[in-house]
Amino acid sequence: MWRPSLIALASLAYVQYTLATDILKTDGFSDCNNGTSTVKVNHVDISFDRSTNEIQFDVSGTSTEVQNVTAELVVTAYGVQVYEKEFDPCDESTKVDQLCPVPEGTFGANGTQKIPSEYTSMIPSIAFSLPDLEGSAQLILKAKDGKELACIKSGVTNGKTVEVPAVSYVAAAVAAAALAVSLVGAAASGAHPGSTSSSPGFSEVMWWFQGMAMNGMHSVQYPAIYRSFSKNFGFGTGLVSWAGLQDSIDSFRSHTGGNLTNASYESLKNSTLVYSDGSTTQTTTGIAKRAILLLRDIDTSINETSSSNSSTSDTSTASHLVHGIQGYVEQLTIPETNTFMTVLLIFAIVIAAIVVGILLFKVILEAWSLFGQFPKSLTTFRKEYWRVMAQTITTLIMLLYGVWTLYCIFQFTHGDSWAAKLLAGITLATFTGILMFYTWKIWSTVQKLKKLEGDASALYENKETWKRYKIFYENYKRGYWWLFIPAIVYMFAKGCVLAAGDGHGLVQTIGQLIIEALMLVLLLWSRPYNRKSGNWINIIIQIVRVLSVICILVFVEELGIAQTTKTITGVVLIAVQSGLTAILALLIVINSIITCCKENPHRKRRKQAEKMHENDLEGDAYLLMQHNAGSPAKRARLMSDAAEVPPSYEPVRAQALSNRFGPPILPLPHPLTRNESHEVLVKGAAGMGMARTRSGGYRSISPDRGSDVDGSPPPPLSREPKLPDLGFERYRHV
Repeated sequence: MWRPSLIALASLAYVQYTLATDILKTDGFSDCNNGTSTVKVNHVDISFDRSTNEIQFDVSGTSTEVQNVTAELVVTAYGVQVYEKEFDPCDESTKVDQLCPVPEGTFGANGTQKIPSEYTSMIPSIAFSLPDLEGSAQLILKAKDGKELACIKSGVTNGKTVEVPAVSYVAAAVAAAALAVSLVGAAASGAHPGSTSSSPGFSEVMWWFQGMAMNGMHSVQYPAIYRSFSKNFGFGTGLVSWAGLQDSIDSFRSHTGGNLTNASYESLKNSTLVYSDGSTTQTTTGIAKRAILLLRDIDTSINETSSSNSSTSDTSTASHLVHGIQGYVEQLTIPETNTFMTVLLIFAIVIAAIVVGILLFKVILEAWSLFGQFPKSLTTFRKEYWRVMAQTITTLIMLLYGVWTLYCIFQFTHGDSWAAKLLAGITLATFTGILMFYTWKIWSTVQKLKKLEGDASALYENKETWKRYKIFYENYKRGYWWLFIPAIVYMFAKGCVLAAGDGHGLVQTIGQLIIEALMLVLLLWSRPYNRKSGNWINIIIQIVRVLSVICILVFVEELGIAQTTKTITGVVLIAVQSGLTAILALLIVINSIITCCKENPHRKRRKQAEKMHENDLEGDAYLLMQHNAGSPAKRARLMSDAAEVPPSYEPVRAQALSNRFGPPILPLPHPLTRNESHEVLVKGAAGMGMARTRSGGYRSISPDRGSDVDGSPPPPLSREPKLPDLGFERYRHV
C-alpha cells in the first residue's frame, strides 16, 4: 500500500514543480503614491498562471471612507510593458464583492480574473524560465472621477533565482580547499628561507570572492539576476546573518546612542527592500517565512478534503528605499547600522578560534613529547608557536584590510552608535599601524642589507629574516619584494572609494576602474611572482576585475542604458565570474600537485649558494680529504712518512749584513741611553733601498747613508722573513 502512495506523492511533487514553472507572482510591494492616498494597502499577492490564463489576487488594507473604485493592473518585463487592464469591481464580469464598494475601515479582497489569450501571448516564454525575472506589477485604485486613491508596485518573480545556498557552499568549499593546500605547502616548506606557496592560494581566492561581493555594493541599478548572484559571496567580506548576533548588536546600540526605531533586526526581517529602479525584494528571513507558509498550504491541500476558497493575510510588511552598500547588506538581513559590528564580532570569533587552535596544538605536542618522539618538522612550531600565532593574525588583518576600510568608513557615515564608531576608528588605526610597522621594518632591513651586502638577497636567504617577514613577500621575486606596499595601498583605496562614494554610482565606478587599471598595469609591467603560474593567474584575475567594473559602468543610472542591455550584461558578467571561479578551483588542485613535485626555486638557489660557500671555505684541505678517502694504503704511507720526518722551522736568516746596509746585529753590552737607543735604532735598521745615479752606480736613499756609492748592482735583500716549514712540500705532487 505504501508503494502507490509514494508514487502518488512523487507524481504530485513533479506536477507542482511543473506548474510552478508556468507561474509569475509578486515579490513584496512598495507604495508608489507617497502615502498620500485615502486607501492604504497593507498586503498584496498577485500571481499569473499561464496554464489557465488566470490572475489570482489577494489584497487587504484600510480606507478612510466608503467609495466606489476601479482597479488598473500594469505588468512590465525588462522595462517593456507587456500587460495592462482596467476593471470595475462592481461590474458583473469582473465583480469583487469585497471591493464593491470599498468599505470604511479594514477591507480584504481576493479573486480570479481571466486574461484573454491575446494578452498572455505577449509574455515571452523566457520570462517563465530565466532566473531573477526583471519585471514588476503595478496596481492602481481610482475613484469614479479618475482621482488616484492608492498605488502599489511589486516585483514579479517566476520562483527561480541564482541566489541559492549551494553557490555559497561551493564558494566556501573552494576557499577551504585553497586554505588546506596553503597549510600543506607551509608545513612542507617549514621555515626554509625562500620557500614559496602555490597560486592561487587562500588569500588570492578570498580576495577574488571579496571583489565579487564589492561589485554588488555600487550605487547603481543592478539587474536583479546579478544582484542575487553577488549576494552569494557576502561571507567573504565577513557578512554572516545570525539572528542571535543581530539581537545582541541591537541591544549594544540601544545602550550607546543607537536608534532602533529607524533600523533594527526585528523591523528589517519582515521588510520589503525597494531599489532605485523600482524593483523590490524581500529579506532572507521574509523569504524563509513565505516558504514555510507555502509548505503549510501544500500540507493542508493534501490532508484536507476541502479548504477555504478565500483567505486574506493579516501580515503587513514595511518597505523602504535602499541602494549601494545598504542595499547589499540588508538583503542579507543585516541592518546597515549593524554592519561594522557584525564584521567585528565575526573577526573576533575567527581570531579566538585561531588562538585556541594553536594553543591546543601546542598542548598536544607537549603531551606527545612526554610519551614519544614527534616529527622533526614540528619542532619549529613547538618552539615558536607565538610567532606562528602573530603571523597568522597579521595575515588575517592583511586579508581583510580592504573590506575593513570599507566598513569602518561606512560606519562613520551611516552608524548611529558612538561606541561602534569609536571601535571602528580604533581598529582601523590599529590595523593600519600594524601594516605600517611591518612595512617600515622590512624597508629598514633592506636598506641595511644593501649597505652591508649590496643587495636584499638576505630577505630570502637569511633564515631569521625570512621567518619574520615572509608573509608579505614570499611569492614575489627577489627584485620585487616591495610589491606588497602597493598591494596594501590598492586595498585601502578600493575600500575608501566605495564607502566614501556611496550614493554616487558614477563616481564609485570610475574610481574603481582607475584603481583596478593601475594595478593591472603594475602587474603587466613587473610580473612579480616567482612562479610563472602565479603571474598568469593573478594577471587574468586582474583583467576580469577590470572587465567587471566596465560592465558595472553599464548599470549606472546617469548613462540611461536600456534595461534589456543591463540584463544581458549582468548575465555575461555572471558567466565570466563563474567561469573564472571554476578555473581557480581547478588550478588549486593542479598547482598543489606541481608544488609537491617541483623543487622550490628559492630553495634551489639557496642550496647552490651554500654548496659553493662550503667549497670555498674548505679549499685544498677539502680536496685532500676527498682524494685520500678512496685510498687507505696511500693514506697510511703518507702518515708514516710524516711521522718519520718532523717538520722543520727555519727562523729569519742570521746573515751578517753587508756594510752597504750597516753593521751586523750584535748583542748590547749595557742598557742604552735615550740618545744611544735612537742611534742604534736608526743606524742598525735595514736600508730603505738603493737609487741609480747618473754615473750608472747606486746609492742608498736612507738619510744616513747618502754618501755610500757603488758602481755595482745592489745586493739581494737578506733580511727577509721566512714562513715555517709545516711539511706540506711532500704532498704537493701526491
